[in-house]
Amino acid sequence: MAVKTEFTYPSGDSKTQIRALRWVPDEGVSPVGVLQIIHGMQEFIDRYDDFATFMAAHGFIVTGCDLPGHGGSIRDGNENYFGYFGDNDYSEGNSTNPAGETSGNKNLIRAIRALQMLTQDLYPDLPYFLLGHSMGSFLARQFLCLRGASLSGAVISGTAFHPALETAAGMFLSKFIAGRKGWFYRSPFLNNLALGALNKQFEPARTKVDWLTRDESVVDAYVSDRRTQFVFTCNGFYTLFETLRYLTSNANLEHMPKNLPVLFIAGAKDPVGNNGDGPRKVAAQFKSLGLQDTELKIYEEDRHEVLNELDKETVYADVLHFLEGLLC
Repeated sequence: MAVKTEFTYPSGDSKTQIRALRWVPDEGVSPVGVLQIIHGMQEFIDRYDDFATFMAAHGFIVTGCDLPGHGGSIRDGNENYFGYFGDNDYSEGNSTNPAGETSGNKNLIRAIRALQMLTQDLYPDLPYFLLGHSMGSFLARQFLCLRGASLSGAVISGTAFHPALETAAGMFLSKFIAGRKGWFYRSPFLNNLALGALNKQFEPARTKVDWLTRDESVVDAYVSDRRTQFVFTCNGFYTLFETLRYLTSNANLEHMPKNLPVLFIAGAKDPVGNNGDGPRKVAAQFKSLGLQDTELKIYEEDRHEVLNELDKETVYADVLHFLEGLLC
């Protein structure tokens, strides 16, 4: 078991308190490492409770936050801020923001980094690991470029490969629609562009999110929770595509430490990752960049959320085995 604690800390935009959880091994279990989780799009950190409890039982201190615009990390508790990542002057050539880019991506990375620093202050002598799932996997991959030297290893779950032209088109469309409707507008077109095709291979489907996992209890909990039932704002989609654009630049990717061990985990029936093709491409990309200590595990019957699948015990054991192998 584990002792679970909820806490908050300031976000990057100084207007939102970030809600976070920490799972600490029970007394008598000596901590061996720290694992920080970055959750995915339209979810919240509590959904990782079972996995975090498992890892804590094996000596890992686990922590993670509700990303800005998610769960309990929305400004003033106002649900209008679900799927919104930060105010910004979007005008091209703005003197303080020459590229006209959003502050959303920066706020996400700052929230992740702030939690890491806070946790490392508490446990300075323990090796530090990162696990990112889905949108969290994109942020984790960016974090490896920015702060990879601060980590002892990483697990990338449910990731995907997106070419530069696709990410640029997504940014353009998000900005174009926001120019007419505003950055808080929740565009059915953008939502369909990003998520509309994910359930098609499972039709006739029981729900609109059967693509998440074969475990119907997990799916039912997801669709009944208000914290997952929102559409990203134009700001949110622009930020998502901007994060993906960052990952198309070899100049950025070259900053990843070449000696960093990385484990990719994914479902063979995950439409987000094009049924395993995306994770394979990204893992191959990592190796081509010099990260030779890169592993890939594809689970044949699994869908998007391998940590919530019917064979999750196998996935848990594989992650544990990988991390324990990196302990000094």
